[in-house]
Amino acid sequence: MLFNSFEFTVFIPIVFIVYWFLLNKKLKLQNAFLLASSYVFYGWWDWRFLGLIIFSSFVDYTIGFYLGKTNKVPLRKRLLAISLILNIGLLGFFKYFNFFIESFNDTIRFFGNNFDLATLNIILPVGISFYTFQTLSYTIDVYNRKLEPAKDAISFFTYVSFFPQLVAGPIERATNLLPQFYKKRTFDYDFAVSGLKLILWGLFKKVVIADNAATFVNIIFSNTENYSGSTIFLGVILFSFQIYGDFSGYSDIAIGTSRLFGFKLMRNFAFPYFSRDIAEFWRRWHISLSTWFRDYVYIPLGGSRGGLWQKVRNTFVIFVLSGFWHGANWTFMSWGFLNALFFLPLLVLKKNRINTDLVAEDKFLPNLREVFQMLVTFVMVNLAWIFFRADSMSHAAQIYFKIISPSLFAMPELMPLKVIILIIIFVIIEWLRRDREVVLDFSDWRIPRPLRFLIYYLIISSIFLLGGQQQEFIYFQF
Repeated sequence: MLFNSFEFTVFIPIVFIVYWFLLNKKLKLQNAFLLASSYVFYGWWDWRFLGLIIFSSFVDYTIGFYLGKTNKVPLRKRLLAISLILNIGLLGFFKYFNFFIESFNDTIRFFGNNFDLATLNIILPVGISFYTFQTLSYTIDVYNRKLEPAKDAISFFTYVSFFPQLVAGPIERATNLLPQFYKKRTFDYDFAVSGLKLILWGLFKKVVIADNAATFVNIIFSNTENYSGSTIFLGVILFSFQIYGDFSGYSDIAIGTSRLFGFKLMRNFAFPYFSRDIAEFWRRWHISLSTWFRDYVYIPLGGSRGGLWQKVRNTFVIFVLSGFWHGANWTFMSWGFLNALFFLPLLVLKKNRINTDLVAEDKFLPNLREVFQMLVTFVMVNLAWIFFRADSMSHAAQIYFKIISPSLFAMPELMPLKVIILIIIFVIIEWLRRDREVVLDFSDWRIPRPLRFLIYYLIISSIFLLGGQQQEFIYFQF
């Protein structure tokens, strides 16, 4: 069920009314109803995979229960190992089985052997990468005694399958979201209104920015051999805004929908294209994933402790793993590797933490140095996005060679003026609201109420009048 679908516009009011008006004073029934609603939401895509998420929830709930019952270190390690093996094993089978088989076959053929192992027709369950990492965070935190084991199965199962963020995040930590299912929730009007504002802006980003950009991105990337370097680079830039509008738009809708039901999810994007270096970009892009790898992979490996070699190794490990998490293709790992290379000079020079404040804070415009830093960072991010969007390594190579050719300086064959104007307006709005988590929260500007509602009306109108052809959310494939 897509957030921008007719089914969801029917689904969400029904769930909201039952949740608040019929079950308002019954916490356990509220949680049970959210669980049932989440299974309907997920099963709308394919009921067959409900068993998988139920099994994953059952395994980690049971392991958490037994972790809470024992202090024996060897037994606790075995329990954690079971959770890791089962969760990563399921993720590996559904997402990476064919990749490893095809890579093995390619290696065998390289040495002159025609023997091929057969691949399987495997359907990737939507959201498996997200809820797998979510359940793993629970068992790891319980193992490390950062979290008490869940004693209420309904609350835990609902935490794993909570429908607003089930299929594309944010990847919520059990330490943040699970306790919210234990506490009585009362309707907070202002909190719910902030949620509606997030939903509205998220829909604008998805429908008006991402879907419009997607039309031209698909044309350009499907016919790279027919276009000049300038057109292809324009396509890369449009893809940057497509993936940002698509994924951050989904996150805004997920966080906003959660607020309608009294839940606070972590922020997943913080205006990443206003970053002044690649380190700042990764503190602002897909925050729930980057912090997950930081806390559960980077720090356990030693983090920034130890010598330079250890820091470099750990950095490449988390970036390449992040790429591999996104998909079973060498292009994703190359995307992660290239980002690690971009990050490396900052790490070596110990400048990866110099831009932690807000760019041009308390100023209307950035200075020339900040403009230059943002442009350089944006170009670096775009160069990496080529691997992310390309169909194969050879396709990526074709795109890079076109971009560095003299045709980069030719006039683009395609010039989608409407999309470019919409993106410029979008960037201006986000720049003006870069100090706010909710872009459409105008409380600091003291705008008269009629004018605020006019702004909301214009955004709603633009969604219906200027929206592009409906596209599935990009991160559904991950």
